[in-house]
Amino acid sequence: MIVDERLVTYINSLDTGNTAMLDQIEREATADYVPIIRKEMQSFLKFLLAMKKPARILEVGTAVGFSAILMAEYDPVPCQIITIENYEKRIPIARENFKRAGKEAQIALLEGDAAEVLKTLEGPYDFIFMDAAKGQYIHYMPEVLRLLAPEGVLMSDNVLQDGDITQSRFAVERRNRTIHSRMREYLYELKHHEGLQTSILPLGDGVALSVKKEEEK
Repeated sequence: MIVDERLVTYINSLDTGNTAMLDQIEREATADYVPIIRKEMQSFLKFLLAMKKPARILEVGTAVGFSAILMAEYDPVPCQIITIENYEKRIPIARENFKRAGKEAQIALLEGDAAEVLKTLEGPYDFIFMDAAKGQYIHYMPEVLRLLAPEGVLMSDNVLQDGDITQSRFAVERRNRTIHSRMREYLYELKHHEGLQTSILPLGDGVALSVKKEEEK
């Protein structure tokens, strides 16, 4: 954990919670060891939705649909969400969860490798939530930026790898070195891209927030 656990526990204790359906889906995901966004990230995501009010949302990485349902529920304006998932076992669960939550008309799930699916999409999207395979973020980046609207927000989750991102690649387990180096490359590109303004926050497992600058006329 990046931030002191007691502090996180206290902050989460102040949270007003989610809908009963979201709470149920979260309990089921936890029981099945399916990773979903942490409590503090849920709160932060709701804050961003209230501030940005995105009409078109793209999510890369559906899992069981928890985040997509949360965005559909707490976006203060009517929105349409496209979400991409490649793991076959989770796709029917996500579709069923959308139906249970009454959001199946609002959320469209596209099956397949995000690297390929992204190429088929037409933007712009006001808000893009990246929560997929961490080693692939750098490969998704060109298409994601193509699809992101001017002044749109790109939210990239789990970017600090429980603090391991600060370690030398030789201090990281061999099986994690590729992800480690690719995430470092991704964060560097986000911070140095001329068309983005990016802030990296030690929230949850680390989140990068990027705003696409308007093109100069």
